[in-house]
Amino acid sequence: MSTATTEPGPGADFEVARHDSLGLRIQHVLHGNPVLGPLAVLLAAIVAFSLFNSRFFSAANLSLVLAQVTVIAVLALGQTLIILTAGIDLSVGAIAVFSSILMATFCTRAGLPGVLALLLGFACGTAMGALNGVLVTRLNLPPFIVTLGTLTIFFSLNSVVSGSETTRGSDMPSIMTWTGTTIPIGTFRLTYGSIIMLALFAFFFYALGRTAWGKHVYATGDDIEAARLAGIRTDRVLFSVYTVAGLLYAIGAWILIGRLASASPNVGLEYNLDSITAVVLGGTSLFGGRGGVLGTLIGALIVGVFRNGLQLAGVEVVWQGFAIGLLVLVAVSLDQWIRKVKS
Repeated sequence: MSTATTEPGPGADFEVARHDSLGLRIQHVLHGNPVLGPLAVLLAAIVAFSLFNSRFFSAANLSLVLAQVTVIAVLALGQTLIILTAGIDLSVGAIAVFSSILMATFCTRAGLPGVLALLLGFACGTAMGALNGVLVTRLNLPPFIVTLGTLTIFFSLNSVVSGSETTRGSDMPSIMTWTGTTIPIGTFRLTYGSIIMLALFAFFFYALGRTAWGKHVYATGDDIEAARLAGIRTDRVLFSVYTVAGLLYAIGAWILIGRLASASPNVGLEYNLDSITAVVLGGTSLFGGRGGVLGTLIGALIVGVFRNGLQLAGVEVVWQGFAIGLLVLVAVSLDQWIRKVKS
């Protein structure tokens, strides 16, 4: 008894081809516009949490979300510059917290004017970033190892200088806590720290997209050897990126003081992972050369929205971390898929 076999007709081939073509189009769109994916996730999260809890979309709660993500967003901005060059910075939290302690120490124990203490704090943060840059470019050490080492060093110095004691904002000049001052816009409250954060993102959005330095950052991250052969001083680019990142971490430290109304040595342990999470969720590739600061801002907002929304829903903290970790895995997997696109 013979068994009849059926072969797929031309209609089935057309369906497969159409499916493959749609997937390729999506890959190309996301490859050319990496911000679209994170933006869709952010909007979906806002809609979902607004439906679950009417308080989520209130002006007071949105003000809280923005204030909560401001520090992480600034730190993630510096992290973005480094990851764009295919590097990583594990010392971001240590530099930010140590810079805040130094600022407080300069104006309380040393008795310096607030503006001078602030500028010295910026200089110290910049110097710490420059140290990372020197170790990476001059000694050719892997960024992961360098920043892992300086993470421990800066956190140790932080404890030594502070004596593990918190400096209250009332003991510091008003300029040190000015970033935490709010501006009422109807029922929405915007802090000066958030305004500084948005201004920094606008500046670096322009710098990366419109200046030669920005193009060199992308070229170095995409293929450092090809960039070097093209005449780009890649060592200078890398050094500048780590140095600028250090300055951004110090600015984040100033905003942190305003946010907490104090300078505490006991914060910042989660800042390293949170900054990397914001960058990854924002569509910047961990392999360098693709992404941007706008995506990082959206990524930071995604983290803030998810944590706030899950908290309003009564989800335990441990499961909030689980959700964020799952998002990171999905984002990295999506990045791997997008990078398969051949231009």
